[in-house]
Amino acid sequence: MTQTMEIEDIAAERKVLFMQLYQQAFPLVAKYVRDMGGSFEEAKDVFQDALVIYYEKVATTNLKLQYSEKAYLLGIARHCWAKKNKLNNRYTSLPNSLDGLAMEESPASTATGKLLDLLHASGKKCMELLQAFYYDKLPMNKVAGLFGFSTERSATVQKYKCLEKVRDLVKDKSLTYEDFLE
Repeated sequence: MTQTMEIEDIAAERKVLFMQLYQQAFPLVAKYVRDMGGSFEEAKDVFQDALVIYYEKVATTNLKLQYSEKAYLLGIARHCWAKKNKLNNRYTSLPNSLDGLAMEESPASTATGKLLDLLHASGKKCMELLQAFYYDKLPMNKVAGLFGFSTERSATVQKYKCLEKVRDLVKDKSLTYEDFLE
């Protein structure tokens, strides 16, 4: 009978652990899945998969977590979601009845517009240099050649000066991070 009691105790402990994990981690997973275009039902499925993977890891290995269980579960859930939906291949089409409607400007496009205004204000050459490096992802030696700098180092220094111009513009206008989120 003692073995039965031990099994019941383990089951009770496991139930408490799962309930705590649900309370701590599921809201984060649900928010992540929603932000990625998923439904509440998909969030529950992804969380269940993550919980099973987590439990299998704990039960079969001597797993030592570097971070909290909540963070570990969120990481597993993100991986499960990406695998399930192949991240970039998830597109939905709009119904034909929405074709003529004007779309509201999203906060991201407003923030992008503000940032582009700041980049324009820093000067055409700075904007082009920063675009070549950050957007086009050109290596600094190619950026140096493209913009006529004698060395890669001088191109790096100029890129830094351009970033400082943008930072100064932000400071001069007393802009904060929240200004780009509105």
